Amino acid sequence: MAAASQTTPTPVWLDCDPGHDDAYALLICAHDPRIQFLGVSTVHGNAPLDQTTFNARGLLEALGKRDVNVYTGASKPIVREAVHAADIHGESGLDGVTLLPQPIEPAIKDVDCLEAIYKALIATPPGTAWLVSTGTLTNIGMLFQKHTDLPGHIKGLSIMGGAVGGGFTNAPMGKVKGEGERFGNWTSYAEFNIYCDPEASHFIFSHPILSQKTTLIPLDVSHQVLGTKTVRQTQLFGSDQPLDASATDTSRTPSPLRALFTQIMSFFAHTYAEVFAITEGPPLHDPLAVVAAVDPSIFDDRGGERFKVDIVTEGVHSVTQSEVGELGRTKVTKLPAGEAGCRIPRSVDLAKFWGLIESCLKSADAVSPMAKISREELEKHGVFDGVV
Repeated sequence: MAAASQTTPTPVWLDCDPGHDDAYALLICAHDPRIQFLGVSTVHGNAPLDQTTFNARGLLEALGKRDVNVYTGASKPIVREAVHAADIHGESGLDGVTLLPQPIEPAIKDVDCLEAIYKALIATPPGTAWLVSTGTLTNIGMLFQKHTDLPGHIKGLSIMGGAVGGGFTNAPMGKVKGEGERFGNWTSYAEFNIYCDPEASHFIFSHPILSQKTTLIPLDVSHQVLGTKTVRQTQLFGSDQPLDASATDTSRTPSPLRALFTQIMSFFAHTYAEVFAITEGPPLHDPLAVVAAVDPSIFDDRGGERFKVDIVTEGVHSVTQSEVGELGRTKVTKLPAGEAGCRIPRSVDLAKFWGLIESCLKSADAVSPMAKISREELEKHGVFDGVV
């Protein structure tokens, strides 16, 4: 008989700002059978709120999950002005993606986003639900400030964000023209999600309950998970047959959904090569935060390492580095063995991770309304024109 943990899906709510890598977080939430997908909230971040909301709706349509409710959250940080990552994700948040379907179901705007998240999570059995954040932490910070009983109710909070540096892992962190090597992806010190709303981030990591229930996936981990050319070819055509990574296969027709996700990853690969000189493939940050909630065994935390996390809130949102300072920097201190704190893994089982992505793509293919798109239409979208 299967264990209860294998037969009872984990309730998960996803707060996101799609975003190319958020697409993979949505894929796993929608098609990993271990997940009970409670809902989606959107936030400012990779693009303005209206665009991240549209992208989330379009992706759920593609994934055959238009019945998953999408709620609009914060359009700006708690006390700062919004900043967006157009150099990485484009103005739309999903630039380079021409196959995204027009969403059918509207976003829910007449229900308060924070109330929707709270009601969904508090309705689950105590100690079972996970809240996963793959974007700016504004919604999350305001949620726990407003509903003080929620931290004690949920099982955990999983966040993609932050950058530790200092040799925390051996992942390639990238180089920026004129700056050389750095560990932040927005400033030399700061990762984008934390930098966007450092006050919300500081509240979460200093919270006496949340800080002990949080798993953090920093760039030091996500930069180990690169969407190489071989990964992109396998994603496009499936893992049933071996592929030649040195050639572009145009003899087979991929599913339109696979073509969509290959467009997503290929644009991401281009911007990471241009901006950060990471040419092997783009790091797939956001889905790792989902996996951390449902399969923590896929990560290595060196036998239970736990950390105290501090967020730098001094400085201003500015293009001038001298004014920014270390704003948004994630400073971590390893705690003594056995002391409760934030979990920050050091590495991830890549074979298991990519196997999960493939499994979820197969599941999505079976229900995606995109299946009716013909090969001729795919050719018009450049699917066979060097997309991998």
